Amino acid sequence: MKRFLLPIAIALVLIVGGERLLDDTQPGPAIEQSRRAPDAIARAFRNQAANVAVAGEGEVQSILADDTRGSQHQRFILRLSSGQTILIAHNIDIAPRLPQLDRGDRVRFNGIYEWNAKGGVVHWTHHDPQGRHAGGWLEYRGQRYD
Repeated sequence: MKRFLLPIAIALVLIVGGERLLDDTQPGPAIEQSRRAPDAIARAFRNQAANVAVAGEGEVQSILADDTRGSQHQRFILRLSSGQTILIAHNIDIAPRLPQLDRGDRVRFNGIYEWNAKGGVVHWTHHDPQGRHAGGWLEYRGQRYD
């Protein structure tokens, strides 16, 4: 009986492993990136990093007054799935404002992370009019703002 258990166990491992190799429902790069985003942002915060390209999603925790010094920025705080909060500073001189934004809304983002002691800020959430910088964006209620 014992001599049959090892071959059966090996066969089961090969069958299950083979099914996973053939499974085409595995998450694609975009889903994997969004799952890793809180980790990347947490790592950037821990390392006090600046100029880090990030993408992710969060829930609006609070809406701040626009920053009107220099270029105008719509500002709000997102809570990530990790629990970390980040400030989003969206340049509304270049890209459209997110309309009717409210606490509890979900926003996806792609931009540049800069460290600060409160969790960090993500900016460059818009296209670069001069084309020298990779464009970022915000997605809200099925609409992309860049």
